Amino acid sequence: MAKIIIEHLDPRLWKWSFLEYRHVSDVIGKNNLIFTNIRSVSSKDKLSFFGKIYKEKAEKLNLKNACVLDPGAKETLTPEDKFDYLIVGGILGDFPPQKRTKKELTSRLGFPSRNLGHSQMSTNTAAIVAWKIMHGTPLNRLEFKNKLVIKIGKYEEVILPYKYLSEGGKLVLPGGYVEMAKKHH
Repeated sequence: MAKIIIEHLDPRLWKWSFLEYRHVSDVIGKNNLIFTNIRSVSSKDKLSFFGKIYKEKAEKLNLKNACVLDPGAKETLTPEDKFDYLIVGGILGDFPPQKRTKKELTSRLGFPSRNLGHSQMSTNTAAIVAWKIMHGTPLNRLEFKNKLVIKIGKYEEVILPYKYLSEGGKLVLPGGYVEMAKKHH
């Protein structure tokens, strides 16, 4: 079965990224998760509990049968795809999207690419959705919510304008995610 690779592309390991990466590991298991481009010792130490760590970028790992998950890809990932590695960009999103996955991964790596729909997802959502698809659930059988609205007070809210996985009417979010959004608004 395919392993998920998160190529960390931000200049440091932000708290948001840490929560998302931990969430992926909790859902798919440490043995199924690889982090690449982890440069700092402190980031390596923090993430070593959640998956295998490489200082190098994915292209240095001599991967075979890999695929980049890119919202701009023409083809959608399906359970019929049989990749050994699915590469997700570890990028804190911009709104509107800046197409960083295409710029920083798809164009650089030369692997086939697939989308998970054309909406921008959080890193953890993309990794977990890809995992579910590779385990037999087609994208059209998964439920999503197109933005997360977090109430801060009576007249204030934070809106995270990304696509999130929903199961049984409940969003699939990392522990501490909503609390961090409230704290950092």
